[in-house]
Amino acid sequence: MSSVIIASLPESLPAFIAQIDPSAIAVLVDNHTYRHCYPVLKSILPKHTLIRIRAGEEQKHLATCQTIWDALTRANFDRHGLLLNLGGGVIGDMGGFCAATYKRGIAFAQLPTTLLSQVDASVGGKLGIDFQGLKNHIGVFKLPDAVLIDPAMLATLPERELRSGFAEIIKHCLIADAEQWQKIRRLELNEQNWPELVAHSVAVKERVVAQDPTEKGLRKILNFGHTLGHAIETHFLEDSRRRLLHGEAIAAGMVAEAYIAFKKGMIDETLLTEIEEYLFAVYGRTRLKDEDMDPILTLTLQDKKNRAGQVRMALLDGRGSCAFDVPVTKAEMKQGLFYYRG
Repeated sequence: MSSVIIASLPESLPAFIAQIDPSAIAVLVDNHTYRHCYPVLKSILPKHTLIRIRAGEEQKHLATCQTIWDALTRANFDRHGLLLNLGGGVIGDMGGFCAATYKRGIAFAQLPTTLLSQVDASVGGKLGIDFQGLKNHIGVFKLPDAVLIDPAMLATLPERELRSGFAEIIKHCLIADAEQWQKIRRLELNEQNWPELVAHSVAVKERVVAQDPTEKGLRKILNFGHTLGHAIETHFLEDSRRRLLHGEAIAAGMVAEAYIAFKKGMIDETLLTEIEEYLFAVYGRTRLKDEDMDPILTLTLQDKKNRAGQVRMALLDGRGSCAFDVPVTKAEMKQGLFYYRG
């Protein structure tokens, strides 16, 4: 496993760079992290190349990768260079993918700045880009040389971004820590202890990934809510008026998939009610029209957990417990979506 350090970046970053001793350094930022986060690092970094891209999931494709590879090439980066990915999940996924493939791999570190990336995207070595409208369709498993998490970066986030990241925290509690689930569901969003929850989620994910680095079995439980959640997110990606943040879509997916688990007899009605009441209170209910249903269901056929054309889900089988590779039919998924819609 790569080292995950939770500390202020001005404290952790210089020590990490000294340890790596790279031949050159590049920093990948988007419009938001260039404005709000890069100024914190600029003065403590040695000479470096700044690579700036536009923000947003819609930028996570091969053309942006070409921009990044081109910048590294023009800076004469060799295989001993270091790429620092300063941003949220898009920067981490795409920057890591570019580092893992440039000259067959250079050193890189994830410097996650959003709650979502701190608790999920930066840990575990999943890297990738979207392709033909499908999320993370092209990618690799490659652990970063380090993950440097600075909770102070969360102060730069609007509330909607915090809420999005919170969905992954909820997921980690539901699949692996019943006691923590009971604790967080009794608190409002603004009452949560973010540094404590970041550390908790990182510990949960590290524990799972250590047992199954390349998602052959147990690691699939981290996908609870993601089969339908990713399909919902992808479906709305092209509609700027209805576009959802990742965590908002995953929250919808968790409600729908919890209902599927209930109908299969895997969880009781009490837990289903706890999940839907809390998630609706935090996220509201995304409006799904009749004409949205079939396109969403079609997108689930591209889910990476599927086998031989059959959709396989990670479904709760109790508080703090999750099963994986559970076969689910189109009819069951449609029931879940209609249940979520209400």
